[in-house]
Parts: sequence; structure tokens; C-alpha cells
Amino acid sequence: MAALLGTNTALMLFQGIEQAKDPNTIREVALAIIAAALPFQAIYFLIYTFLLEHEPRLPPERIHKLGLASALCQVVSYASLVGVAMMWYNLSSWVGLSFVGSSILAIFLIRNVMAPVEPLDEEQLTSAKSAS
Repeated sequence: MAALLGTNTALMLFQGIEQAKDPNTIREVALAIIAAALPFQAIYFLIYTFLLEHEPRLPPERIHKLGLASALCQVVSYASLVGVAMMWYNLSSWVGLSFVGSSILAIFLIRNVMAPVEPLDEEQLTSAKSAS
């Protein structure tokens, strides 16, 4: 998420400067999509930091609500990749298509790896230790 925030901020800066010099409708729409996602990226980090500091003292229902808000922020943040893809596709259809394909694979990978994990019971722990 930090890489996405940094990329989007840099794109807003440099492509915004370019947009002021040479207006382009596709770039304008792409920048609008990215701009709409930036606050959600910032809120994601606020939620993450809040949970790191206060999770032991929070009731489960509050943690659940913060988890849902965090997931929503992630989805909106991932949507900013549409704006990035629009800009790359505007430069070159090959670059744009490559970016879209790799972004989709990367999102599936990270969502799969970061999916909630059920804790192992004692029997599973014993068999996992003996297997390694």
C-alpha cells in the first residue's frame, strides 16, 4: 500500500505538471481517479497505525469494523491502478496492457497471501513441526 501511495503521489505531481502544459482528456480522467483514491490510501495507514497501538484494548466488534473499513480503503486504493493503467495505455497500448495484466495478477497474489489465517490446533502444530 505504501508503494501505491508513493506511486500515485508522484504521478499526481509529474503528470499534473504535464497536464497543465499539454491538456489531455485521458490524462485528466486518470488523474481524477488517482486523486479520488489518495484519501483512502491515507486512511488505510491511519487505521493500520491505530490498530497497532490500540488493538489489545479494543472490543472485537470495533476491530471487525476497522477491518471492514481497511478492506474498503484497500479496494478503492487498488482502483487507482485503473488511472495508472489509463495513463500507460495512453502512452503505449502494449505498456498499458502489460500493466493491467500484471496488476491483476499482483492483486490476486497479495490478497491470497494476506488472507486471514485460522490458528492451528495442537494436532496440526505437531504434524507441521514433524513435516519440517
